[in-house]
Amino acid sequence: MTPTPAPVTVTPADARYPDLVRGWNQRYVSTPEAVHLVESTAQVAQVVEQAVRDGKRLTIRSGGHCWEEFTFHPDVDVVIDMTRMNRVAYDPAQRAFAVEPGAHLIDVYEHLYRTWGVTVPGGTCYQVAAGGHVAGGGWGMLCRRHGLIVDHLYAVEVVTVDADGTARTIRATREKTDPHHDLWWAHTGAGGGNFGVVTRYWFRSPDATGTDPARLLPRPPAEVLLSAVSWPWEALDEQSFTRLVHNYGAWHTKHSSPEDPNTALCSLFSLNHRSAGAIGLITQVDATAPDAEQLLRDFLDALTDGIDIPHEPARTTLGEFAPMPDLAPPRRMPWLQATRYFGTGNANANDPTQYGDFKSAYMRDNFADTHTAALYHHLTREDLGNPTASVMLSSFGGQVSAVDNAATASAHREAVFKAAWMIWWTDPADEADSLTWIRDFYHGMYADTGGVPVPDDTTDGCFINYPDIDLGDPAYNTSPTPWHTLYFKDNYPRLQHIKKTYDPRNTFHHSQSIGLPAD
Repeated sequence: MTPTPAPVTVTPADARYPDLVRGWNQRYVSTPEAVHLVESTAQVAQVVEQAVRDGKRLTIRSGGHCWEEFTFHPDVDVVIDMTRMNRVAYDPAQRAFAVEPGAHLIDVYEHLYRTWGVTVPGGTCYQVAAGGHVAGGGWGMLCRRHGLIVDHLYAVEVVTVDADGTARTIRATREKTDPHHDLWWAHTGAGGGNFGVVTRYWFRSPDATGTDPARLLPRPPAEVLLSAVSWPWEALDEQSFTRLVHNYGAWHTKHSSPEDPNTALCSLFSLNHRSAGAIGLITQVDATAPDAEQLLRDFLDALTDGIDIPHEPARTTLGEFAPMPDLAPPRRMPWLQATRYFGTGNANANDPTQYGDFKSAYMRDNFADTHTAALYHHLTREDLGNPTASVMLSSFGGQVSAVDNAATASAHREAVFKAAWMIWWTDPADEADSLTWIRDFYHGMYADTGGVPVPDDTTDGCFINYPDIDLGDPAYNTSPTPWHTLYFKDNYPRLQHIKKTYDPRNTFHHSQSIGLPAD
């Protein structure tokens, strides 16, 4: 038997080391003994088993976009770097598309679409890799039409660790008769770094039949209609701002059904801090849908109902997206070109020197008056002059809601839109003020429910792919709702049972990983 070749290993003496011990968020830089750049499942198993044998704490990096210190933690000894495992191919034996965890989303989209004319409904940021994105549930501009990326996940290959410390490679599928079905289920929204090291995903839509690869995943629209408009802060007062935000929420509440023709439309509403100059709306519509232009006009009319402030071209940064003045008036664009346009034009995501902090909320209904009052207050505060500070509202519902909360680990199927708080800075001296602003904002906005968006008739918890350490801190979460309920709702006990089955030693853990059950 030919021995498994050793992976490329980088240690502190190597010139490459400083680049390999940090991710996208520069707040988190670790000092591990070694970074192993693996390129096969066998190498992963080898590194995992050796780390367990030596009593070393290990973490996994796929794209490096974790918003918290889950990968680059001060206590980590060994980092398994998945960036060399980035292949995308059709697997005829599985009748599914195999995607390795280090593949960047833009490469996944390009390979699937250019070769077979299909796609998976994943995220917009091109640098995010499949590894963590899929495990956390995924989300993107096609979600209202085709659901979450995990709604098309057929199988997952995972290197786990048995109670005796032996590394074992398991392939788990969505087939109910699969003895490892639960392990597949856990990777449909529980986040990465919980149960083992994912070495491969396979995608095939649940209703797909036959062996023709071109019929096994969704086909994206040949063209999309893109629009980007903004409203200058100097023209907005609290009443007009509140009306815009309320109209956005009301539209999504009304059009959240999977059968609604408006599933062809997905939008991002960037509520920038006043120092950015404007707030802005990005909208994508399936241009092949009947009356696509009318759908867009009706959406903009609904959003501006009761507002006499004309919108302008989006000349300022829109949250994490670059200015898009050329999208007013709306512009038709081939789908893949539009996907690259969104993903690679992301000014903040493309800056490798930035520090950041982030928070999230799912909304089951429109904002309460106390919520919109907090939005206006904190976005117009004069003690902050950071134009990167914003809250991004994004479409949800549609086909996402066609799946039951318990069918996957992604439990927020009743949400109609979601919100993401974000702020970046490049000078470490700005960290304290930046954290104070985002914490005061977020925890003040949800003061009536203990500082967090607890699952109730209005709010529905938080998105694990936008992790937030504060959710587990009693200084910021004073509600009786623990962080894991905010992320997983009623699915958490099942996830704990799966953790005990596949990671009984708690080998794979981080600051908000699935905990072993008490019994």
